[in-house]
Amino acid sequence: MSSSKTALITGASSGLGAVYAQRLAARGYNLILVARRAEKLTALAAELEHAHGVAVRSFAADLTTEAGIASVEQLLRDDDIALLVNNAGMGPFATTAQMSHADAAATLTLNVTALMRLTRAVLPGMRARKAGHVVNVGSVMAFFPSPMSALYSATKAFVLTFSRGVADEAREDGVLVQAVLPAGTVTDFYETAGISIDNFDRSVFMTAEQLVDAGLAGMDRGE
Repeated sequence: MSSSKTALITGASSGLGAVYAQRLAARGYNLILVARRAEKLTALAAELEHAHGVAVRSFAADLTTEAGIASVEQLLRDDDIALLVNNAGMGPFATTAQMSHADAAATLTLNVTALMRLTRAVLPGMRARKAGHVVNVGSVMAFFPSPMSALYSATKAFVLTFSRGVADEAREDGVLVQAVLPAGTVTDFYETAGISIDNFDRSVFMTAEQLVDAGLAGMDRGE
């Protein structure tokens, strides 16, 4: 059954973003799926529309660029978005000195600047309507910086602190802001970061489905 509610999900082409899309479509949300990989978005959109009878829009954007961020900001201002999932993120596995300037800049832009700007873009409409949810995907690494992920951990500490502060600001207007902090989760994040997931003990990892279901259960309880 289709709903008038719309959710926008970044990093929606795979991993946690794709699972959020599947779960929210099953709940009746219409979707706007944002990621760089247009072909994967288009395939996922068709699958979800067929399976759940909801309207799904694909929107290709690179959130490490000014143009990409600005285009999604405009979507958030123009549409009545009931739920924003800031899921897009990256974390190259390298020491601070070894990481390339391009990777460092992209990590900071995607994990911090894009998340902050998209949250700011969606909040005025939500606060005016006295309803809405913002889900910011952080990481347990916000609490456990390591020698090979100093910048990534710092960006996720920002996500946690920013989310807590905005949650306090927006709560009085009926807007819920949730920080989801995954620990080890089976996604393609590790390969993208430049390290094999096989280097870790998979027995302590969650699946992407388990993580998203836990996050949504917390959201339902007003976490």
